[in-house]
Amino acid sequence: MLTLASKLKRDDGLKGSRTAAASADSTRRVSVRDKLLVKEVAELEANLPCTCKVHFPDPNKLHCFQLTVTPDEGYYQGGRFQFETEVPDAYNMVPPKVKCLTRIWHPNITETGEICLSLLREHSIDGTGWAPTRTLKDVVWGLNSLFTDLLNFDDPLNIEAAEHHLRDKEDFRNKVDDYIKRYAR
Repeated sequence: MLTLASKLKRDDGLKGSRTAAASADSTRRVSVRDKLLVKEVAELEANLPCTCKVHFPDPNKLHCFQLTVTPDEGYYQGGRFQFETEVPDAYNMVPPKVKCLTRIWHPNITETGEICLSLLREHSIDGTGWAPTRTLKDVVWGLNSLFTDLLNFDDPLNIEAAEHHLRDKEDFRNKVDDYIKRYAR
């Protein structure tokens, strides 16, 4: 699966045997981000929550992947929610960019896919934002938790969904179920 890993090994083996002309070829350089991602993707795949699946459309581009979360409890049980993740060149000094591709009625995810998860923020008031010590595993587990223990009605991004829950929990559940049937199957 990790085609980039084999590329890194091959490149390391070539370091000693390169000629001056070959060493000038900048296309063989592997970014710090990509070296980190090889290690982090292997760790992620070994520690993926049972409700999550990761898909790499291009195995040579570990910085772009899709995550599917299929909650097995709570309001969102039975839905399949797709997220698109892009890891910027400045990773791990800045967080990955994540967008929810599935339309959802959720207090912490807008209907257009914006996500309120503190670890995805570069700067966070509560001190739980992004730090260079965080990994892709933290991001995936955080996104998965948005459907269970991190579901937060008190500090919403989608204020209308949070107010709907406060006003009428049963109607909120019905709307969530309707969105799952229409968009998350």
